[in-house]
Amino acid sequence: MSDEKSAVVEDRASHVVRLLLTYRLYILGAASLLVFALVAFGIYRLTDEVRYDEVLAALADTPWSAMVLAALFTGLSFVALILYDSNALDHIGRRLPFPSVAVTAFIAYAVGNTVGFGPLSGGAIRFRAYSRLGLSPGEIARVIAFVTLSFGLGLLSVSALATLAVAPRVAGILGVDPLWLRALAALVLLVLAGLFYMGRNGRVIGIGGFSLRLPDSRTASRQFLVSAFDIAAAASVLYVLLPETHVGWPTFLAVYAVAIGFGVLSHVPAGLGVFEAVVMAGLSNAIGIDQLLGSLVLYRLIYYVLPLLLATVLLLVTEMRQLVLKPQVADAAQLAGKLAPALIATLALVLGVMLIFSSVVPSPDSDLDFLSTYLPLPIVEGAHFLSSLLGLLLIVAARGLGQRLDGAWWVALAGASVAFAFAFLKAIAVFEAGLLALLIVALLVNARAFDRHSSLFKQALGPSWLAAIAVVLATAFVILLFVYRDTEYAHELWWQFEFSEEAPRGLRALLGLCIAASALALSSLLRPAHFRTDAPAAAELEQAVAVTMAQDGADANLVRMGDKRLLFSPSGRSYIMYGIHGRSWIALADPVGIEEEFAELVWQFAATARTGGGRAAFYQISPALLAACADVGLRAFKLGEIALIDLVHFDMKGSRFANLRQSASRGLRDGLAFSVARPEELGPIVADLRAVSDGWLAHHNAKEKTFSLGAFEEGYVLSQPVAVVRLEGRIVAFATLMVTDTKAEATVDLMRFASDAPKGTMDFLFVGILDYLKAQGYRQFNLGMAPLSGMARREAAPVWDRVGGALFEHGERFYNFKGLRAFKSKFHPRWEPRYLAVSNGTGAALALMDVTFLIGGGVKGVISK
Repeated sequence: MSDEKSAVVEDRASHVVRLLLTYRLYILGAASLLVFALVAFGIYRLTDEVRYDEVLAALADTPWSAMVLAALFTGLSFVALILYDSNALDHIGRRLPFPSVAVTAFIAYAVGNTVGFGPLSGGAIRFRAYSRLGLSPGEIARVIAFVTLSFGLGLLSVSALATLAVAPRVAGILGVDPLWLRALAALVLLVLAGLFYMGRNGRVIGIGGFSLRLPDSRTASRQFLVSAFDIAAAASVLYVLLPETHVGWPTFLAVYAVAIGFGVLSHVPAGLGVFEAVVMAGLSNAIGIDQLLGSLVLYRLIYYVLPLLLATVLLLVTEMRQLVLKPQVADAAQLAGKLAPALIATLALVLGVMLIFSSVVPSPDSDLDFLSTYLPLPIVEGAHFLSSLLGLLLIVAARGLGQRLDGAWWVALAGASVAFAFAFLKAIAVFEAGLLALLIVALLVNARAFDRHSSLFKQALGPSWLAAIAVVLATAFVILLFVYRDTEYAHELWWQFEFSEEAPRGLRALLGLCIAASALALSSLLRPAHFRTDAPAAAELEQAVAVTMAQDGADANLVRMGDKRLLFSPSGRSYIMYGIHGRSWIALADPVGIEEEFAELVWQFAATARTGGGRAAFYQISPALLAACADVGLRAFKLGEIALIDLVHFDMKGSRFANLRQSASRGLRDGLAFSVARPEELGPIVADLRAVSDGWLAHHNAKEKTFSLGAFEEGYVLSQPVAVVRLEGRIVAFATLMVTDTKAEATVDLMRFASDAPKGTMDFLFVGILDYLKAQGYRQFNLGMAPLSGMARREAAPVWDRVGGALFEHGERFYNFKGLRAFKSKFHPRWEPRYLAVSNGTGAALALMDVTFLIGGGVKGVISK
């Protein structure tokens, strides 16, 4: 009874964990929104004595020389950020053309700093760019890990050093004992010094099953200097924008580093509000809040928006000039063009936010006086109200632009064009119109990049996008309260329509935004309804088999099982086979057919999965498909390696194959005989094959598996050749062969043997298969995948190694995978990695669980084995 209770508790705990993993993004989004709401309330209270006009005056009083200096320091900071990537590549031992690295890093930081979330983030851009430059997913993960860790450790070290130097001053600002601050700073520096000492020779350390190779002393020292320079330059951007103050630069650096750290930890997009709250809390006793707010606004514009605009302008210059200079520069320009969708999507997002914020702040009186002379009030009111909705439309379109949707391109172009006209009708907003014109030009020049035919409005927004929109609207609400804090609320405000009445105009715009955003959120949360596509019809299976036989990948013959759904390319010459379990839509291996169609077929599958309310995953894909997966926002996680034998040069001679030759000779002495039966010859022996199969399953206490493995079904077994081993005329072992008409590759699926088969029978069987295939002119033999092969010594993504290892140990128990690596190594194959591509680490764990259920025939099949 206690065992039953324990099983029930474990089952419930597993269910809770799965729910938490499934809804993790929604939980994180809600938590980020809550943190932002608390911070926004704090900022509103901190600025209780500040008025909007005072902030405008502080902005106007900022000298141009300070802005130029801020732009200069921004450039220096981005130089250091580029060196992060350069040092990371050097650390993993890869050299790439510096112009390409610089373009990738600059765009990644320009986008990542500005939006700070989702598929537009810097990590996703690196996966897209570096995969095209030949880096493996493991290497890209190590680059991202190096950059992230370097920034975190650099931030800690710089803030600790600055705090140690100016502890009394910082303590006076924060209201704590300077002794405690110095003790904390010294402890941080001591830990960092310990890490530096431990990694002086590039040592690998293990903690709780995780392994991490620390950078050697040279790399660590160089990266510390780069990190310190970056943080110092970034802090100087804000420092030079501050008014004259008695706060010294070292003191300010410590406050700035803490503010950046809290902004990162908050998970709020771009640390919006959190960074400002910490800076204001730290410096409000030394600098007027109105002046501080003005400086923070300028800091956001110069350090965040200016690099984004510069990257867009450089992209436009590159595209319009058709840059053909030195090969490396031309390659970098081509790479920038590949990253154009992410860059333009970020610009659309920023301009959408700009339109929303501008709808809740008053227009200059001089502009309104001028408009009142030439335009009737309804036109101004309508332009103001609709501009705010167009801002929300651009934010929604930004997601589709990042996915290269042609529908999003049309929506963004139309929305930006109308907003451009409205910028002059609601107020003479020349700066706003200029930025919208930049977006319009960028869209027109890069129209070819948005070539995916899909409706923007059929795509439901994910939790990160919904949380970001909520943060934007909450910020607009706080700005509205701040700007009109002296205006007493009354119901009559909603119905006041006058040129001079700005508060009612802002209220109506915000109400319209909230209604539209609420409808959008409800639509996204309630849709799409989860649905499953139909199983393939007989005609579709015949079409898939015809495509399979005309291409090189032999394991595509698994489509003959008929247990997988099919997605064909528009031409019908390529397809993806996939299964659905839970919310996971799992494509098996690479697409099959015409290689030129694979990238768009990957996108088609990912879009179909999203429309059906699921998460797209690609299981056991080759390195060749990684770039296409990165383009649709999927990350790759290594599963293991497949063993490939070059049959053209395969020869059993030599000491390496002595054991195999002995097994083959012993099999002949034992009376074993090898032969291959063609499909038309299988009828008379299919009953014998089934007997061997049933005996093998009973002996191993196993059930038939599906999805990535074949099962003994007569239609499937009879469709391909079968290699058999006989003992005195009786079949004692067999393996079903999978081949295609191109003879580029062959592989095996079902491998079964009788319990009384002589020892070494399987070795004898495989030696016979290899000799037969070589004689028939096949060029390569695929021995299949060895799960976890090549993962044990990985330095990146240790959490994935642990989760993947646990899941595949579980799978090993059910699928009889133990010893596969050792068996395949007998043939001295070439090992090639295979990956799982999915949206994130949590999605990878869930997808692997769903793969387990697909292969095992559902939960009952896995539990009962």
